[in-house]
Amino acid sequence: MALVRRFHTVRSLLRTAGSRESSSLPFGNGNEFSLTQIGDDFRFGYWRSYHSSLSHAHGRSMYSRLCESHNVNIHLLRSTLIAESLPFTNDKRFVATQVKAPPQLQKTGAVRVSMVSPGFVYEPYALQEKISIWRRCFTRGGWRRTKEDFVRELRSAYAIAKLRKTGYSKNTFYIEALELYKQINILMANGDKKEIRKNVTERMYSALKNEIKQREAIWDGVYWEMIEPVVKIRTLQARLIGIDRTDLKKAFIQLTLEFLTKQKFEAYDTKGNVVAGDRKKEVLVRDIWVFEKSLFHTGAYWRLCGRIKL
Repeated sequence: MALVRRFHTVRSLLRTAGSRESSSLPFGNGNEFSLTQIGDDFRFGYWRSYHSSLSHAHGRSMYSRLCESHNVNIHLLRSTLIAESLPFTNDKRFVATQVKAPPQLQKTGAVRVSMVSPGFVYEPYALQEKISIWRRCFTRGGWRRTKEDFVRELRSAYAIAKLRKTGYSKNTFYIEALELYKQINILMANGDKKEIRKNVTERMYSALKNEIKQREAIWDGVYWEMIEPVVKIRTLQARLIGIDRTDLKKAFIQLTLEFLTKQKFEAYDTKGNVVAGDRKKEVLVRDIWVFEKSLFHTGAYWRLCGRIKL
């Protein structure tokens, strides 16, 4: 109730402030009152601070001078103050009618809706230490490890189940992933940054671009070839990343794949001399890549979002 009375006091000050002459407002130490703070950082703590300042100073001229010094629209400021203070009154949720959210808050919502990638690899795959059956069954550490393994497998199973509802087929995905694996490696060897960008996330694109830049500083050209058929390809784990608690359909899926392939590699200097590798020799290479896809964007496709080094 004390907060309600305080609110009515401030409202009465606001109503009478607009018609008074203005004088200087000595706010300092980072307490400048700006529209940006109202839109982005204005919370209950700020409301209490500015209310105290308005109550203890020469009230009527303070508010009008505040608006003049920062070109803040009086009606917008008043609406914002009311909208911010109401939800906290008596710990109940109220509705402020005809109050428009500041542009900064509207921008925050727009960014959330237009998200095209989480920008990180969720729970990156890691090799687990092998333990004996005796240790797994008769020690606390073994029981804990069994529980952790079960939870990891359950998360993968849940993510795959959600993915299958969108028409997912493992064999079809493996063909697509292998083609993507070949294409990205060839583009990396050719230094084609423009085409790579279409097949990877923004964060992965920055990493690959830096790799190409570092390589070009050392070698003038690179030859790369993958020998088909591949030795092995398998799914190591699957993870689901939800971005909206109220809508479970708004999620991203990340599949971690292991590629075991035979490859040929050779690097050249500016004169065309071989400085690394041998294109006549086949090398067995193991790569772990993470592919990502949106489950709620129309026309979404698989992209590389990370590589894991063990």
